[in-house]
Amino acid sequence: MNWKFSYTVGFHPWEDTDQEFFQSLSSLLEQEEQGRNSPYGRALDIGTGSAIWAIELAKRGWDVTGVDFVEKALERGQERVRAAGVEVTLVQGDVTRLSEDQVGSGFRLILDTGTFHDFDTRRQRAMARSVDALATEDATVILLCWPRRIRPLIRGVSRDEIETAFAGWQIADVKPSFFKLPPPLEWLLRPDEHWYRLRRA
Repeated sequence: MNWKFSYTVGFHPWEDTDQEFFQSLSSLLEQEEQGRNSPYGRALDIGTGSAIWAIELAKRGWDVTGVDFVEKALERGQERVRAAGVEVTLVQGDVTRLSEDQVGSGFRLILDTGTFHDFDTRRQRAMARSVDALATEDATVILLCWPRRIRPLIRGVSRDEIETAFAGWQIADVKPSFFKLPPPLEWLLRPDEHWYRLRRA
């Protein structure tokens, strides 16, 4: 996927999610919040795009940093953050080479709603190393992944690739996201995406 081109021409169907998708993510976040009081800690939204889910995390009581390399997406994100009246730090950067100087550290929650599954093996492992260095010992990683198959635009990823990249983590849950695209794109891309919830081994 050419993310810069997509945001330039206004093609970002992943922002148009329905209530079923929203509930699937909310249920995962509730697991992380259960038995705790707000504020819940630091959350890192990887590939934040226009900050839709970063804003949702902030509304729920997380201290959120969103990172993306597409300037146009971050500009849209800043506008959304101001309109929502929440505190979110948005950073332009490469999610495969994150450093403490860029985004800080001590993240209890790392959310990726569609970046990892589009990377090749080298970049998957680099992103996982970045996450590992910035996450707390009790952190959770939530990845939204399409399955690995031949299709245009999105590469997809297998469970084995996730486990190899995140070698120091275990997959605790795999749940459907119920994400839907408009009919022509749904048929062409066949998303069938799932949430992978990872905890340190």
